[in-house]
Amino acid sequence: MGRRRERFRAARRAPVVKLGVIVIQPKYVVGVDLGTTHCVLAYAPVPRNQWDEPQIRIFPVPQLTAPGEVASQPLLPSFLFLPGPHDVPEGGLALPWNKGIDYAVGDFARKRGAEIPNRLVSSAKSWLCHSGVDRLKPILPWDSPAEARRVSPLEATACYLRHLRDAWNYTHAKEDDSARLEIQEIFLTVPASFDAVARELTVKAAEAAGLERLTLLEEPQAAFYAWIESQGDRWRKNVSVGDCVLVCDLGGGTTDFSLIRVEEEHGEMVLRRVAVGDHILLGGDNMDLTLAYALQAKLGERGVRLDGWQFRGLWHACRTAKERLLTDPNRETEPIVVLGRGSSLIGGTLRTELTREEATRILLEGFFPLCGPDDFPQSRPKVGVREMGLPYESDPAVTRHLARFLSRQGSGEKPGEACPTGVLFNGGVMKPEIVRERVVTLLSRWRGGEPLRRLESPDLDLAVARGAAAYGLARHGHGVRIRAGAPRSFYIGIESAMPTVPGVPTPIKALCVVPFGMEEGTREVIREKEFGLVVGEDAVFPLLASGSRKEDRPGDVVEDWSGEIDEVVSMETHLPISSEDAGGTVIPVWLESAFTEVGTLEIWCVSREDERRWKLEFNLRESES
Repeated sequence: MGRRRERFRAARRAPVVKLGVIVIQPKYVVGVDLGTTHCVLAYAPVPRNQWDEPQIRIFPVPQLTAPGEVASQPLLPSFLFLPGPHDVPEGGLALPWNKGIDYAVGDFARKRGAEIPNRLVSSAKSWLCHSGVDRLKPILPWDSPAEARRVSPLEATACYLRHLRDAWNYTHAKEDDSARLEIQEIFLTVPASFDAVARELTVKAAEAAGLERLTLLEEPQAAFYAWIESQGDRWRKNVSVGDCVLVCDLGGGTTDFSLIRVEEEHGEMVLRRVAVGDHILLGGDNMDLTLAYALQAKLGERGVRLDGWQFRGLWHACRTAKERLLTDPNRETEPIVVLGRGSSLIGGTLRTELTREEATRILLEGFFPLCGPDDFPQSRPKVGVREMGLPYESDPAVTRHLARFLSRQGSGEKPGEACPTGVLFNGGVMKPEIVRERVVTLLSRWRGGEPLRRLESPDLDLAVARGAAAYGLARHGHGVRIRAGAPRSFYIGIESAMPTVPGVPTPIKALCVVPFGMEEGTREVIREKEFGLVVGEDAVFPLLASGSRKEDRPGDVVEDWSGEIDEVVSMETHLPISSEDAGGTVIPVWLESAFTEVGTLEIWCVSREDERRWKLEFNLRESES
């Protein structure tokens, strides 16, 4: 008996697509960076033999830049504008492939939405992983008037992917159906810290956009693949066996930490992802908001008060000002304009400015303070009643979150994991040199003054998409692959078999079903433990996860996890009754788990007595109490 591991091939990874009787081979590997702030698409021809040397290219995405004006840009801003009847001239939203579209995605959406913030959907990716709301309901733009148009986080995400699909097909597949994006090998990136539900929702958003042949890839890994691709054969000379590289990825919505260790097997250098950080909702959005509060205070000194609508406009304006100031060394100030309210918009326009010195001081002191290796995020008492919204981190200090992440890696068999020897930066927040230098200085201090190797990314905006395409090429044998697998250990909550005690809840044990690092495309059959499954009614199973318990194996039961394991969501299934079963019948079952090649989690209850199987489905509408 015991547990059994076997290899399987997920249906979505079929190597060809059949249209009727015609078999179509994919022509391209496509990497898609589905970012909080912007989306990028990179691609390369599928190599046909070992001598091919495919070149990765960035797809300039056609998009609205002004009413009736379309231009191609490498970045598609992740903003969705849902205009009212008089917000855009008639026909102003038309695209070459869709003349009747009634919303805008991309550059124009960001610019016009900053002027009318209650019609702008932003940070959809952050909402997609927020378990405190129903991510399938139309709730965005958040705080918009009741009569305003709204979409769900899933639908907003699908809109970005649908735009990429249509723009690609308009450009590449007008006369060649085999070049349609739906047919290509797509590698879609997600934060390494995304939980199983957020990954599942990302796949559903892609499917809603018609993109079903895809694989998920962690963004820090994609950034590392981009670095390898930029180095060519030189990458092996820039790292050594025993090195541990920290990938520090700060984007618009999240802070993502991963560790990749360089090892040697059979005389060959190999890469292994050995640690993934918590999901930290902390990024460029928080920084833009902080700058907005600082400017609000400056306006207040002039006796100017902003209402909620104007403040949201100021927040979006600060995003653009920050990007210009911190990336252009010749720019010292950036004007900020906030539209007024009422009949005299021109007369009511508010003007101020943000300086480079202000932006640098606020961001470094507030988000990258110098701290010790044991200086962890500070918790604050929570107010009993609060507004619903994104659950941003209470402590904005990225460096303290980094200290906690590294401290958790020092208790295993390889204590060197806690002390990276190199660092690779990714994400728009890390573009300013002064920010990167602050992190390098701090890490060097934590290493006792030893120098830290910096792996230079070729382009922080494009790296993730390029890396995803490079990963696709590596799957065809053109490049090295990082060994990774499941980013966390996953568990099912099991109720203890003990007498009920008044006033004492029945203890819940955690049964490990997916270990940390479980390879994609494998499944585990757990037979050490047998469970009774009640048929004829819905069944609910708590899904738990841990990023720190890396030694638990499938079938292990954890009775006291004390902060090491957290509940993710409940899983549900409706258990049909067979002709031989009466309602309430208990069926003896084993559990079976799979970490699919797509990058999602599956858990099944398998009858011990016959061929029946019940898949546990995520409760995607569950919210926190």
